Amino acid sequence: MRWLLAPLARLIYRPVVHGAEWVPREGPVILAANHRAAVDTAVIALTTGRPVSFLGKEEYFVGRGLRGRALASFLSALGYVPVDRANAKAGLAALAAARRVLDGGGAFAIYPEGTRSLDGCLHRGHTGVASLALSTGAPVVPVGLIGTERVQPVGVRIPRPRRVVVRFGTPLDFSRYDGLEGSSAIRRAVTDEVMDAIARLSHQEYVDTYHERPAA
Repeated sequence: MRWLLAPLARLIYRPVVHGAEWVPREGPVILAANHRAAVDTAVIALTTGRPVSFLGKEEYFVGRGLRGRALASFLSALGYVPVDRANAKAGLAALAAARRVLDGGGAFAIYPEGTRSLDGCLHRGHTGVASLALSTGAPVVPVGLIGTERVQPVGVRIPRPRRVVVRFGTPLDFSRYDGLEGSSAIRRAVTDEVMDAIARLSHQEYVDTYHERPAA
């Protein structure tokens, strides 16, 4: 994936990457990014400089036939970790899967908003990113993605050739909160600090409400 797709993506989308040196070359790290388009995951995977894991719907990995196996292999190569989101305890399963990646010294990417922004604003983050940082001790590298919404606007299936900018920020260390991961107030404070860093990198307007998709 890295040898074949990265050069092709750089040729077509001409990404501008800032701050790549802030991503540790080894050891556990959480990449917390804004989310503007479906293509964001591929952009992060191909510009980070090390393998990155993401959460993916379990049903994507259990398809039958050649097409199903090809999709599962493709997503696995991109670093997706299957999670059963239909389970009542899907949130806990997702955190457990992420912890396994971090405990193994891997890089894990998360979108704290929980879904793509449809209004262009950066919305309030869910506290899963704080739970991971506090329970594993992994540093959080904030990521600002700029222009991906023009590459793949909502409703567009095939990405368009547009330039994107990826800005990695200074790693955030939350070791000062060791032993306090059970506090909802601490988790909220950590999440808000992460979102503030993302806002400064992405240049998005911050809205202190959770993003809700419009009714179908």
